[in-house]
Amino acid sequence: MTAAWRPAPGPVVCLGETMAALAPDPPRPLADAGQLRLSVAGAESNVAMYLADHGVPARWLSAVGDDPLGRRVRAAVAAAGVDVTHVRTDPHRPTGLLLKNPGPSGTRVHYYRSGSAASALGPGLLDGEPLGSAALLHLTGITPALSASCRALVTRALDPPAAERPYAVSFDVNHRAALWPEGTAPTVLRALADRADIVFVGLDEAQELWGGDLTVTGLRDLLPGPRIVVVKDGARAATALTANGACTVPALRTAVVEPVGAGDAFAAGFLAGLLRAEPLPRALRLGHLTAVSALKVTGDHGPLPEAADIARLLELPDRDWRREGSGTVRS
Repeated sequence: MTAAWRPAPGPVVCLGETMAALAPDPPRPLADAGQLRLSVAGAESNVAMYLADHGVPARWLSAVGDDPLGRRVRAAVAAAGVDVTHVRTDPHRPTGLLLKNPGPSGTRVHYYRSGSAASALGPGLLDGEPLGSAALLHLTGITPALSASCRALVTRALDPPAAERPYAVSFDVNHRAALWPEGTAPTVLRALADRADIVFVGLDEAQELWGGDLTVTGLRDLLPGPRIVVVKDGARAATALTANGACTVPALRTAVVEPVGAGDAFAAGFLAGLLRAEPLPRALRLGHLTAVSALKVTGDHGPLPEAADIARLLELPDRDWRREGSGTVRS
């Protein structure tokens, strides 16, 4: 059996929009809310912050408006230990905004990001630093939905064959139906995902995009190009599909405060494991452990479990992983 592929160790660049976020505090439908809490929300910066929590050098690459919300966003991401040196300030476009609307059936998100500073990003962002010294570039399917220039940016990043790219590329499908013209997302996202080195996708998300009868292993046939396809099956399990076959690790059972951000946390934990040259089962476990951090908070970024908990849980025998892990994770 050939050795599993790993990206080279080194800095990770996470490229994409981060917005200011308003949510009712305490959580309740917006129509009934007495006050709102201001935070920040962005899939790619979430990954960067959790990578930094794991000790992986992380850089966030984006643009914000020359406004108080933009300064708040930049400061919040930097406070998590992420390098924001290359985030641009756009004097002509605003920082994007989202509103969370909790309800009995889940949390709906309302976006106010059309014409935002980040929507004007383009392919030139890939030239020079911080990409010149990166080991890994992390992208999501949100960015190509923001504008024609953002789609050109992601397309250019993925156009060169993997062997010719100076860094590995990970791509979280992260389908946001509200951002796409009807009927366009399935073809575009499949083409982009198939050119990445590492792909993250939810099974339900893949079924919505590419067919309700898709299975975990069927996704490997749909996306033959990536070196690793990670399929997240909700609260049940996550599977990494490689040239060596499939590796599945059950998810941890935990009380869910809010699921938003858990997928980003999982991706960061898994990538941190790969960059530390962990075997796939341990990288998947680290993804699950990091996801717990997001599930336990109302914001997108929560504190990691204690280092001693992480180290012990990574060492558990398979039979004890989910049973014991569910009761011993503290955050």
